[in-house]
Parts: sequence; structure tokens; C-alpha cells
Amino acid sequence: MLVLALTGAAHASLITLATGKSSAGAQTSANAYKSVVEAAVANPSSGYGTTTLSSFNSVNNSALFGSNGNIAFDYTVKFNVTNDNSGIWGFRAGVDFGKGGAIFLDGVALGFKSNDMWWNGSYNNTGGVFNYTSMMTAGNHTLSIYGLESCCDGKQQAQFHDSKNTTFTTFNAADGANPVPEPTTLGLLGIGLLAAAGLRRKS
Repeated sequence: MLVLALTGAAHASLITLATGKSSAGAQTSANAYKSVVEAAVANPSSGYGTTTLSSFNSVNNSALFGSNGNIAFDYTVKFNVTNDNSGIWGFRAGVDFGKGGAIFLDGVALGFKSNDMWWNGSYNNTGGVFNYTSMMTAGNHTLSIYGLESCCDGKQQAQFHDSKNTTFTTFNAADGANPVPEPTTLGLLGIGLLAAAGLRRKS
């Protein structure tokens, strides 16, 4: 019971960003964007890097790592859908991908755009926005966004809504969509708690 209580205390999507240097041009498929970006971030250099984000809001590479050009973006958002809020979910992202980008859900491409994508802070600028809906079943899921930016690294955002609420929420560290730990993780946590309790009894 203690393990479950501790596990359920954190309500958050897990958001990571990896960037790398790339001067690649617009691609012709979602999978091509994925491949080019993953190759770039696998070899990080000065001005680029990897970090965990507390919020998918006002994100750009220059503020985090320094460089404002020739950027490959690889965003990963891990989140959980419950039985209660399973159904149609909406996902949208406003980006600055001068050479286009792609969006995937659980490894399957939702779509891509090869135009100069710049949302300029408004989802009304549809050419700079990814906007999709998907039928979501209960369980853990992963949203992946890939993009290429030549210059000048505007601020980006990604949001979701679940089946119970059509108001979009920015993915963040308190959005209620926390992934459920795998059974192995729960088991290790339980062992650690039991060991700690045993040490306290001995002392």
C-alpha cells in the first residue's frame, strides 16, 4: 500500500528534449524527419544538448544550450491515459521548424509538414502547427515531435486535451497525465522500502 501511495503522488507528463546540429533541408516523409533528427542528436556538440523539461511551453534551444540555428529537435512526451479518460484525445504543438517536422504517437506517424513552420505564438497560424486527434486506450503512451530549424529558434509549445475536457492543457510537471511505472520499477521501490524499514528496526 505504501508503494502505491508513493507512486501515485506525482502527477506529471515526462518531457524530454534532445537537440543536435543539422543543416538538413526539408524532408519528404515523417520517417525521414525522424531519421535525420535522431542521427543529429546522437552526436551532440557545443550549443546543443539534452534536458528534462518541467513544462512544454516557451521552449527553444538557444535559451537552454546556446545555439539559435541549424537545430534538430527531438521532443519526447511520456504520459498515461486512465480508463476514466480514455477515448478521443487532442494534441497540438506550435513550433518553429524552418525546414519542417513530423509528429508521432506511439511510434506511428500522425503527420508531417515540409513548409517553413512558424506558429508565432498563435494556433491560428496553422502552417506552423501540428493539430491531431486520436482514440486513446488506457495505458502509457509516447508523443514524439521532430523538427529542423535553420534560424532563428522561436519559442515552442505542445498541449493536449483528454476525452473529458476539450480545453487544451500544456504538457507540464503537474498536468495529471503521469506515466505509470513499470512493474519492475514498483518491485524495486518496494524492496528498497522494506530494506529501509528493516534497517530502522535494527537500529
